[in-house]
Amino acid sequence: EDEQIVAEIMRRRFFPALITHKAWEGFHFAGHEIRITEATDCYGAVVWPSALVLCYFLETNSKQYNLVDKNVIEIGAGTGLVSIVASLLGAIVTATDLPELLGNLQHNVFQNTKLKCKHQPHVKELSWGIDLEKNFPRSSCHFDYIMAADVVYHHPFLDELLLTFDHLCKNDTVILWAMKFRLDKENQFVGRFQTLFDLEVISDFPSLNITLYKAMRKGRMKV
Repeated sequence: EDEQIVAEIMRRRFFPALITHKAWEGFHFAGHEIRITEATDCYGAVVWPSALVLCYFLETNSKQYNLVDKNVIEIGAGTGLVSIVASLLGAIVTATDLPELLGNLQHNVFQNTKLKCKHQPHVKELSWGIDLEKNFPRSSCHFDYIMAADVVYHHPFLDELLLTFDHLCKNDTVILWAMKFRLDKENQFVGRFQTLFDLEVISDFPSLNITLYKAMRKGRMKV
C-alpha cells in the first residue's frame, strides 16, 4: 500500500518536454497544472518529496480538512508548492520563508494562483525565531492551520523553529507537518516538539522515510 500511494504521489510530478533556460518542474494538484521554478543553489529552492506528500494529503482529504476560507500559514515555504495547493483549495494563505527566497517564492505563487483562487495568497518574510511578535503579533494573528514540509534537516536553527511553531500556534490551530527522517540529531526534534504539542501520525511512508503529522497545542488535541 505504501508503494502504491507513493507511486501515485510521484505521478503528480512532470517535467518539461524541452530543456529551457529556466529550471522548472510541473505538478498536477487540485485540478490544476502547477509549474514551479527552481534553483540548485540552496535547499529552499527545490521541491522536496515531503511537499508532495503534504499536497497529496490536502487534496485527497479536502472534506475532512476543509481549507475553504481558513487562515493558513506555511513556514519554510521554499518554492511555494504547498502554499499554492492550499490556495487552490480555497484557503487564505500566507507563504513565508527567508528573505533571499522571497523573489522566487513570490514568482511561483503569483504565476500559479492568479485568477485561480478564491483568496490571493500573500508572501511574507519569516526568519525563524526573529521578530515574531513584531511581524506576527499574537493579538491579531490567528491561523487555523500551520503547514510545514521538510523544515527539519541539518541546520542550526532547530531551537528557533520550535519557538516559531510555539508562537504561531493558538489552542485551536492545527499543525500539518511532513517530516523526512534523516539523522538522529534532527530526529530528536520530534521528542522536543512533543513537549509542547500533542502529535498524531496521520500518514506514514516508509519507502520515503517520510511521516505526516497532525499536531495541536498540548492537551488540546481534538477528537
